[in-house]
Amino acid sequence: MSFNLIGKNFVKGKKKISMEEVNEQNSKMNSEKIEEQVLVNDNIEQQQVDGENVEKNNLIDENKDEHKKSKKKNIFSKKTQSDNSEEIIKLKNSITELNDKLLRNAAEFDNYKKRTLKEKSDLLKYGSESTLLALLQIVDDFDRANKSINESTDIEAVKTGINLIYSKFNEFLNQQGIKEINAVNQLFNTDLHEAITRFPAQTEDLKGKVIDVVQKGYTLNDKVIRFAKVVVGE
Repeated sequence: MSFNLIGKNFVKGKKKISMEEVNEQNSKMNSEKIEEQVLVNDNIEQQQVDGENVEKNNLIDENKDEHKKSKKKNIFSKKTQSDNSEEIIKLKNSITELNDKLLRNAAEFDNYKKRTLKEKSDLLKYGSESTLLALLQIVDDFDRANKSINESTDIEAVKTGINLIYSKFNEFLNQQGIKEINAVNQLFNTDLHEAITRFPAQTEDLKGKVIDVVQKGYTLNDKVIRFAKVVVGE
């Protein structure tokens, strides 16, 4: 819109407008602007109020949530404390039971150790009891033979009795696992024989063999308990 000023009149296009009309229009425009500004200010104030209300509502909601969380946390804390107390009681009871078991096991082990030591001691003292009882029977036979030697005039009968006792004694040794080591005419074996001396062999086949036994050797359940002392041919 363009205005041309001619004297005291304004020209709008081809139409002349008086100063009063211009002032009236300006006043009207200013009023509209003022009203618009007032509306804008009211809107701004309303927005601010609404914003404050929203913040207040949010704070209220947050406080409610915090209260709920705090309440739940307290409930959970109380429950946890209760559970922990029960667990502690159970653990204490378990520890007490384990201590009792440990003491009982220690006492049982101590009794077992004492009993075992006594059994070992008795075994060392009386382990050979059954063997000696069987040997005493042979000793009785020797006693009777000794009396017969002093009283009997029949030498052959005495010899026969002694041979019987000797056979009985050898049988007793075999029952105990003791066996005589065969040595005569056997190849010299250092695992079984102990050479006392060497002697010229009468024949070639006797070289390196045992030609005489000075002392018999014995094994106990295949273990050499005494080497045979022998003479070796060369």
